[in-house]
Amino acid sequence: MKNARHSRILELIGQYSIDKQEELLGHLRKSGFEVTQATVSRDIRELGLVKVATGDGHYRYVVAAGAGRSAHSPSRFETIFRESVLKADCAGHFVMVKCYAGMANAACEVFDAMVWNDVVGTLSGDDTFLILMRSQESAHLLTEELSKYIAR
Repeated sequence: MKNARHSRILELIGQYSIDKQEELLGHLRKSGFEVTQATVSRDIRELGLVKVATGDGHYRYVVAAGAGRSAHSPSRFETIFRESVLKADCAGHFVMVKCYAGMANAACEVFDAMVWNDVVGTLSGDDTFLILMRSQESAHLLTEELSKYIAR
């Protein structure tokens, strides 16, 4: 059932410009899959789907580059970060990562999947995520490191 659902999800995102989990959930239910929002969220993560900007200023789910390889590879991190993040800055023990609207969850998810020194935790919103660091120095160092992955 899971493989069939994953196949249908890939068909749906190829056929429609789907930008919300609720919209994908509706299409799946119309296709005969009785799923919950939590299942759809897990499927999106397992399939390596990310939101990308379309030419008309909207967003849509697509399969991330390299999603067929390791789900949390460094190249996946770099790709999603370059496509999602506008800037990173720090204040005190916090690093603020500003993203395109709707992209912070994807960027935060790939950040969390990587190993970083001195990270206490993260908190994600729609277009921003915060990283709590153990020290001001580690926040500054992480900001410099993340800036290397941001498209200019």
